[in-house]
Amino acid sequence: MSGHSKWATIKHKKGALDAKRGKIFTRLIKEITIAAKAGGDPDGNPRLRTAVAAAKAENMPQDNIKRAIQRGTGELPGAIYEEITFEGYGPGGVAIIVETTTDNRNRTVSEIRHAFSKNGGNLGESGSVRFMFHKKGIIAIPKTAADEEQLMNIVLEAGGEDLNDEGDTWEIITDPASFEAVAQAVRDAKIETVMSEVTIIATTFTKLEGSAASQMIRLLEALEDYDDTQNVYSNFDMDAKQLEEVAG
Repeated sequence: MSGHSKWATIKHKKGALDAKRGKIFTRLIKEITIAAKAGGDPDGNPRLRTAVAAAKAENMPQDNIKRAIQRGTGELPGAIYEEITFEGYGPGGVAIIVETTTDNRNRTVSEIRHAFSKNGGNLGESGSVRFMFHKKGIIAIPKTAADEEQLMNIVLEAGGEDLNDEGDTWEIITDPASFEAVAQAVRDAKIETVMSEVTIIATTFTKLEGSAASQMIRLLEALEDYDDTQNVYSNFDMDAKQLEEVAG
């Protein structure tokens, strides 16, 4: 199983997405605000359209979305955010990319460096691990929500690239340009999803076991729990048994 889907599965099983809805809203608002700088009309701004769709999927009130757009376009006052991407290594040499949005660069650099060093990792130079990842659309679906034939038909008809068996979930992979069409086809079929987003995924994976795997989970949780973090990506892998232990 890919590290990205595995981490999404862990968070889903631990109930982290529900428990941290307020944090999710904060991150989505930052993304909408940043995206709206390029234009406040979602129809003409693909990044904003994706951010608004993600906010609606989390049942964010329309007024919150509107205000975030207006702060991005300058119609309303608000914090001035910048985006900073960090690259580094976790336990066992696992590659990690952390995307942040912050109004205080020095604070964010210090906190991200601290999270890495405290949990067996270290920051690298820009470009040190980026080459190990590429951008793809991912839609993760519990196996209880749909069967392989139904999903394969959606992949073929809507323009998806592949359908992978990831243990207790199916994973639809798409080209970024085809993601919205495939995601809409899944929604139209009223199929439950664990995750649905355009993201970056690793081209190769590093498997961890025992204490190194547990330490990696702690590092990922520390990075994701930080308020300025938007996204965390890695190329780690672990066996199904330890996944169940961690998720439990």
